[in-house]
Amino acid sequence: MGSTNSADFLNSLFSLHEKVAVVIGGTGELCGAMAEGLAGAGAEVVLVGRNEEKANTRLGKIEAAGGRGWFHAAEATSKAELESLLGAVLQRSGRVDIVEDEFDRIVRVNLKGVFFGCQVFGRHLVEAGQGGSIINIGSMGALVGLSRVFTYCATKSAVHNLSLNLAREWAPHRVRVNVLVPGFFPAEQNRKILQPERIAKIMAHTPMDRFGDARELIGATLLLASDKAGSFITGEELIVDGGFHAMAL
Repeated sequence: MGSTNSADFLNSLFSLHEKVAVVIGGTGELCGAMAEGLAGAGAEVVLVGRNEEKANTRLGKIEAAGGRGWFHAAEATSKAELESLLGAVLQRSGRVDIVEDEFDRIVRVNLKGVFFGCQVFGRHLVEAGQGGSIINIGSMGALVGLSRVFTYCATKSAVHNLSLNLAREWAPHRVRVNVLVPGFFPAEQNRKILQPERIAKIMAHTPMDRFGDARELIGATLLLASDKAGSFITGEELIVDGGFHAMAL
Protein backbone atom coordinates (compact mmCIF):
# COMPACT_ATOMS: atom_id res chain seq x y z
CA MET A 1 0.00 0.00 0.00
CA GLY A 2 1.53 3.33 -1.07
CA SER A 3 1.93 6.28 1.27
CA THR A 4 -0.91 8.21 -0.40
CA ASN A 5 -3.26 5.26 -0.09
CA SER A 6 -2.19 4.77 3.53
CA ALA A 7 -3.00 8.40 4.33
CA ASP A 8 -6.37 8.14 2.59
CA PHE A 9 -7.16 4.98 4.56
CA LEU A 10 -6.26 6.55 7.90
CA ASN A 11 -8.32 9.65 7.10
CA SER A 12 -11.29 7.50 6.10
CA LEU A 13 -11.21 5.59 9.40
CA PHE A 14 -12.63 8.53 11.30
CA SER A 15 -14.56 10.18 8.49
CA LEU A 16 -18.26 10.74 9.22
CA HIS A 17 -18.99 12.21 5.80
CA GLU A 18 -22.70 11.95 4.90
CA LYS A 19 -23.53 10.76 8.44
CA VAL A 20 -26.11 12.45 10.68
CA ALA A 21 -25.36 12.65 14.41
CA VAL A 22 -28.12 13.47 16.91
CA VAL A 23 -26.55 14.85 20.10
CA ILE A 24 -29.08 14.88 22.94
CA GLY A 25 -27.64 17.29 25.47
CA GLY A 26 -25.56 18.99 22.81
CA THR A 27 -26.23 22.39 24.37
CA GLY A 28 -24.13 21.30 27.36
CA GLU A 29 -20.39 21.71 27.77
CA LEU A 30 -19.15 18.15 27.30
CA CYS A 31 -21.52 16.92 24.61
CA GLY A 32 -21.23 20.31 22.93
CA ALA A 33 -17.49 19.82 22.50
CA MET A 34 -18.10 16.28 21.28
CA ALA A 35 -20.61 17.63 18.77
CA GLU A 36 -17.91 19.95 17.42
CA GLY A 37 -15.69 16.93 16.93
CA LEU A 38 -18.43 14.99 15.12
CA ALA A 39 -19.05 17.96 12.82
CA GLY A 40 -15.33 18.34 12.21
CA ALA A 41 -15.24 14.73 11.03
CA GLY A 42 -17.92 15.52 8.46
CA ALA A 43 -21.19 14.65 10.20
CA GLU A 44 -24.27 16.85 10.07
CA VAL A 45 -24.94 17.49 13.76
CA VAL A 46 -28.34 17.99 15.38
CA LEU A 47 -28.01 19.69 18.76
CA VAL A 48 -30.89 18.74 21.04
CA GLY A 49 -31.72 20.56 24.26
CA ARG A 50 -33.79 23.36 25.73
CA ASN A 51 -31.45 26.34 25.50
CA GLU A 52 -31.47 27.76 21.97
CA GLU A 53 -29.00 30.52 22.87
CA LYS A 54 -26.35 28.00 23.94
CA ALA A 55 -27.10 25.92 20.86
CA ASN A 56 -26.60 28.89 18.56
CA THR A 57 -23.27 29.70 20.18
CA ARG A 58 -22.09 26.14 19.61
CA LEU A 59 -23.47 26.07 16.07
CA GLY A 60 -21.57 29.27 15.33
CA LYS A 61 -18.32 27.52 16.25
CA ILE A 62 -19.24 24.48 14.19
CA GLU A 63 -20.11 26.55 11.12
CA ALA A 64 -17.03 28.76 11.49
CA ALA A 65 -14.93 25.61 11.27
CA GLY A 66 -16.74 24.52 8.11
CA GLY A 67 -19.15 22.10 9.75
CA ARG A 68 -22.92 21.70 9.47
CA GLY A 69 -25.57 21.53 12.16
CA TRP A 70 -28.91 22.71 13.47
CA PHE A 71 -30.85 22.93 16.73
CA HIS A 72 -34.00 21.11 17.81
CA ALA A 73 -35.69 21.92 21.12
CA ALA A 74 -36.78 18.80 23.02
CA GLU A 75 -37.13 17.46 26.54
CA ALA A 76 -35.17 14.20 26.87
CA THR A 77 -37.56 12.75 29.45
CA SER A 78 -40.56 12.96 27.10
CA LYS A 79 -40.89 10.01 24.75
CA ALA A 80 -43.38 11.99 22.64
CA GLU A 81 -40.86 14.81 22.16
CA LEU A 82 -38.16 12.32 21.21
CA GLU A 83 -40.51 10.76 18.65
CA SER A 84 -41.07 14.26 17.26
CA LEU A 85 -37.30 14.80 17.24
CA LEU A 86 -36.78 11.63 15.21
CA GLY A 87 -39.43 12.75 12.74
CA ALA A 88 -37.86 16.19 12.42
CA VAL A 89 -34.40 14.74 11.82
CA LEU A 90 -35.63 12.32 9.18
CA GLN A 91 -37.58 15.07 7.43
CA ARG A 92 -34.76 17.62 7.44
CA SER A 93 -31.63 15.47 7.29
CA GLY A 94 -33.03 12.29 5.76
CA ARG A 95 -31.34 9.77 8.07
CA VAL A 96 -29.87 9.04 11.50
CA ASP A 97 -26.54 7.28 12.03
CA ILE A 98 -25.19 8.31 15.42
CA VAL A 99 -27.09 9.06 18.61
CA GLU A 100 -25.37 10.57 21.63
CA ASP A 101 -27.08 11.12 24.98
CA GLU A 102 -25.98 13.27 27.92
CA PHE A 103 -28.10 13.44 31.07
CA ASP A 104 -27.36 15.27 34.30
CA ARG A 105 -30.56 15.30 36.37
CA ILE A 106 -31.02 12.60 38.98
CA VAL A 107 -33.10 9.43 38.33
CA ARG A 108 -35.80 10.88 36.08
CA VAL A 109 -33.38 11.97 33.43
CA ASN A 110 -30.44 9.63 34.02
CA LEU A 111 -32.37 6.42 33.52
CA LYS A 112 -35.79 7.20 32.06
CA GLY A 113 -34.40 9.68 29.57
CA VAL A 114 -31.66 7.38 28.28
CA PHE A 115 -34.13 4.49 28.04
CA PHE A 116 -36.51 6.56 25.92
CA GLY A 117 -33.67 7.85 23.76
CA CYS A 118 -32.42 4.33 23.07
CA GLN A 119 -35.94 3.04 22.55
CA VAL A 120 -36.93 5.67 20.01
CA PHE A 121 -33.68 5.94 18.05
CA GLY A 122 -32.56 2.34 18.55
CA ARG A 123 -35.81 1.04 17.09
CA HIS A 124 -35.37 3.30 14.09
CA LEU A 125 -31.76 2.20 13.51
CA VAL A 126 -32.69 -1.48 13.78
CA GLU A 127 -35.67 -1.12 11.44
CA ALA A 128 -33.71 0.99 8.94
CA GLY A 129 -31.30 -1.92 8.60
CA GLN A 130 -28.20 0.17 7.89
CA GLY A 131 -26.54 -0.15 11.30
CA GLY A 132 -25.52 2.80 13.43
CA SER A 133 -23.90 3.90 16.67
CA ILE A 134 -25.44 4.89 20.00
CA ILE A 135 -23.07 6.51 22.48
CA ASN A 136 -24.39 6.90 26.01
CA ILE A 137 -22.51 9.08 28.49
CA GLY A 138 -21.65 7.12 31.59
CA SER A 139 -19.84 8.08 34.78
CA MET A 140 -16.87 7.03 36.86
CA GLY A 141 -19.46 6.80 39.61
CA ALA A 142 -20.91 3.76 37.86
CA LEU A 143 -17.56 1.97 38.09
CA VAL A 144 -16.27 3.08 41.50
CA GLY A 145 -18.06 4.46 44.53
CA LEU A 146 -18.04 8.26 44.76
CA SER A 147 -19.07 10.05 47.94
CA ARG A 148 -21.88 12.65 48.09
CA VAL A 149 -23.44 11.63 44.77
CA PHE A 150 -24.69 8.11 45.47
CA THR A 151 -28.09 8.54 43.79
CA TYR A 152 -26.39 9.87 40.67
CA CYS A 153 -23.96 6.93 40.75
CA ALA A 154 -26.80 4.41 41.08
CA THR A 155 -28.65 5.81 38.08
CA LYS A 156 -25.49 5.95 35.98
CA SER A 157 -24.79 2.30 36.88
CA ALA A 158 -28.20 1.51 35.41
CA VAL A 159 -27.26 3.40 32.23
CA HIS A 160 -24.11 1.29 31.90
CA ASN A 161 -26.02 -1.95 32.37
CA LEU A 162 -28.78 -0.92 29.98
CA SER A 163 -26.20 -0.02 27.34
CA LEU A 164 -24.40 -3.37 27.63
CA ASN A 165 -27.66 -5.29 27.31
CA LEU A 166 -28.72 -3.27 24.26
CA ALA A 167 -25.27 -3.85 22.72
CA ARG A 168 -25.89 -7.58 22.94
CA GLU A 169 -29.44 -7.40 21.61
CA TRP A 170 -28.72 -5.11 18.67
CA ALA A 171 -25.34 -6.44 17.54
CA PRO A 172 -26.94 -8.72 14.91
CA HIS A 173 -28.51 -5.60 13.40
CA ARG A 174 -25.12 -3.78 13.23
CA VAL A 175 -26.31 -1.20 15.76
CA ARG A 176 -23.45 -0.63 18.17
CA VAL A 177 -24.10 0.64 21.71
CA ASN A 178 -21.21 1.92 23.80
CA VAL A 179 -20.65 3.98 26.94
CA LEU A 180 -18.22 6.88 27.00
CA VAL A 181 -17.07 7.33 30.59
CA PRO A 182 -15.59 10.75 31.42
CA GLY A 183 -13.46 11.21 34.49
CA PHE A 184 -13.57 14.62 36.15
CA PHE A 185 -14.41 17.40 33.72
CA PRO A 186 -15.55 20.67 35.35
CA ALA A 187 -18.97 21.57 33.96
CA GLU A 188 -21.97 23.60 35.03
CA GLN A 189 -23.70 20.71 36.78
CA ASN A 190 -20.78 19.70 39.01
CA ARG A 191 -19.06 22.99 39.84
CA LYS A 192 -21.13 23.41 43.01
CA ILE A 193 -19.63 20.28 44.60
CA LEU A 194 -16.04 20.97 43.53
CA GLN A 195 -14.86 22.71 46.66
CA PRO A 196 -11.09 22.94 47.29
CA GLU A 197 -11.06 19.93 49.64
CA ARG A 198 -12.84 17.71 47.09
CA ILE A 199 -10.61 18.95 44.26
CA ALA A 200 -7.54 18.01 46.31
CA LYS A 201 -8.90 14.48 46.81
CA ILE A 202 -9.63 14.10 43.10
CA MET A 203 -6.16 15.30 42.12
CA ALA A 204 -4.55 12.94 44.63
CA HIS A 205 -6.34 10.10 42.85
CA THR A 206 -5.58 11.27 39.30
CA PRO A 207 -2.10 10.39 38.00
CA MET A 208 -2.24 13.17 35.38
CA ASP A 209 -2.93 15.61 38.25
CA ARG A 210 -5.47 17.76 36.40
CA PHE A 211 -9.08 17.92 35.26
CA GLY A 212 -10.00 16.88 31.75
CA ASP A 213 -10.81 19.38 29.04
CA ALA A 214 -14.06 18.83 27.15
CA ARG A 215 -12.25 18.62 23.82
CA GLU A 216 -10.32 15.61 25.11
CA LEU A 217 -13.50 13.57 24.68
CA ILE A 218 -13.56 14.13 20.92
CA GLY A 219 -11.09 11.38 19.96
CA ALA A 220 -12.98 8.72 21.89
CA THR A 221 -16.26 10.01 20.46
CA LEU A 222 -15.03 9.68 16.88
CA LEU A 223 -13.72 6.17 17.53
CA LEU A 224 -17.10 5.01 18.84
CA ALA A 225 -19.05 6.92 16.18
CA SER A 226 -17.09 5.70 13.15
CA ASP A 227 -18.43 2.58 11.43
CA LYS A 228 -14.90 1.97 10.15
CA ALA A 229 -12.54 2.67 13.05
CA GLY A 230 -15.06 1.39 15.59
CA SER A 231 -16.76 -1.29 13.50
CA PHE A 232 -16.06 -4.15 15.97
CA ILE A 233 -16.54 -2.12 19.16
CA THR A 234 -19.83 -2.59 20.99
CA GLY A 235 -20.67 -3.02 24.66
CA GLU A 236 -17.52 -1.07 25.52
CA GLU A 237 -17.13 1.23 28.53
CA LEU A 238 -14.46 3.58 27.19
CA ILE A 239 -12.87 5.50 30.06
CA VAL A 240 -11.32 8.95 29.56
CA ASP A 241 -10.15 9.95 33.03
CA GLY A 242 -6.44 10.76 33.20
CA GLY A 243 -5.82 7.47 35.02
CA PHE A 244 -8.31 7.97 37.87
CA HIS A 245 -9.64 4.40 37.66
CA ALA A 246 -6.10 2.97 37.61
CA MET A 247 -5.06 4.57 40.90
CA ALA A 248 -5.65 2.73 44.17
CA LEU A 249 -3.04 4.18 46.55
